[in-house]
Amino acid sequence: MAGQPNCGQRPLVEKGMDLDAVKRLVAAGESESVEFKKSTAELNRVGETLCAFLNGQGGTVLIGVAPGGGLVGQQVSDSTLRDIAAMLDRFEPNVQFKVERVHLVGGSEVIVLATPRSDESRPFAWSGRPYRRVGSTTSQMPQEQYQRLLLDRAYVRHRWENQPAVGVTLEDLDREEILRTRELAVQQNRISAGTSLDPGEILDRLKLRENGTILQAAHMLYGARFSSNYPQTLLKLGRFRGTTITGAILDNRQDHMHAFAMVREAMAWLERTMPLSARFPVGRIEREDRFPVPTPALREAILNAAMHRDYSNPSGYVAIAVFDDRIEVISIGRLPPGITAAALSGPHVSNPPNPLVAGAFHRTGAVEVWGRGTNRVIDECLRYGIEAPTFEERGGAVIVTFRAEMVPGTKQAPSRDQVGTKSGLSRDQVAILAAAQEARSSTELMQVLGRTNRTKFREQILRPLLSTGWLAMTNPDAPRSSRQRYRTTKAGAMALEKLST
Repeated sequence: MAGQPNCGQRPLVEKGMDLDAVKRLVAAGESESVEFKKSTAELNRVGETLCAFLNGQGGTVLIGVAPGGGLVGQQVSDSTLRDIAAMLDRFEPNVQFKVERVHLVGGSEVIVLATPRSDESRPFAWSGRPYRRVGSTTSQMPQEQYQRLLLDRAYVRHRWENQPAVGVTLEDLDREEILRTRELAVQQNRISAGTSLDPGEILDRLKLRENGTILQAAHMLYGARFSSNYPQTLLKLGRFRGTTITGAILDNRQDHMHAFAMVREAMAWLERTMPLSARFPVGRIEREDRFPVPTPALREAILNAAMHRDYSNPSGYVAIAVFDDRIEVISIGRLPPGITAAALSGPHVSNPPNPLVAGAFHRTGAVEVWGRGTNRVIDECLRYGIEAPTFEERGGAVIVTFRAEMVPGTKQAPSRDQVGTKSGLSRDQVAILAAAQEARSSTELMQVLGRTNRTKFREQILRPLLSTGWLAMTNPDAPRSSRQRYRTTKAGAMALEKLST
């Protein structure tokens, strides 16, 4: 089994990896998660690389393999094992490593050191310094990134959602909703059919109860009643005449409820509030009833609002505001670190701020866990033949806006910048993606658009495209280098191709 070595002792050694497995790793070559070292004479570099793996997705170092992939092996003595133990003892925080010895012909061995993936414990430092992995290269982690990971670690361990819900018992939760989660999760094959029907045990399975204590995530997901201590369980629904919030209020509803109920109530209200038109598609005699905005897109946006908002803010809420020309879905809270509003319109990682809450929704099949929710919202709207929604972070809230005609005669034309685009990109951003199919400097790209303000160009054009992954730096380790160039990525090229069809 894996062990945590101490300086001066042998590391505990696992048995499991055989020579064939080593050969397969070697044949695949060095990568973001695999590195070769010829011998333990390079233990310092081994420590740095293991640290980089720990700060990433995990990985494996093979000692006894030449850089080119030759299995050279080395003799392993008690002294060798003590040296490895001393190297492993220099990690902060402490780590459990898998250490395996694979015998080669002739008596030499390959030592395999594998790191676990440990998101909750990142960042790690080796010998007092943090490291990161970029491709097959290990380098010292920039201080800014290290500080950000430290803050993330503190947040993961002390999130509001995984703290005890003081004074809350099973009797305070919606038993039927808990059982509904179990039933849907079984149907989705995301929980065993043998899972108990006892609500407490279901919460245990969902990690929403610890040692009999209800967590705040469970209370937000299933609370049957809320005291004045939890004002953030508010759902606000409003229909306004005109295009501003100062217009007459035609409908105004506010109530406190758990997250699953919020989604259902918001969708039911929208379906009652939105105008329903009818048409007869060409070639069909059946009438097609049609809302101004596709309900799957609205549902996805409301799900995201319920899952990802800041539950720790007592002034927080989810709101749906319907105007004559648009629908806004509002959730109090900021986007997760590393994700911008512009990035939501393109490929981005899934980094839910409330993983326990998101996990319960995922079990029911309501959402996936791949960061594709906003992309599905966009695709639904485009398939429906309406403009893609916009995403913005404003005043401590995330707002999704669907442009749609709520009463006859109020439909507005798309803005000049977005005419003809299908992804929420401006014309200028599309032009830059096209121009940067060959690497170009920022000055050259500014000349393409006739821009002179470098700061605005960087904030309005470059940064959003870099965030989506559609544009990349040729020298990411030195972003301010005078030799820095920008090029359209494969994903960016695919986006351009999609726009042209």
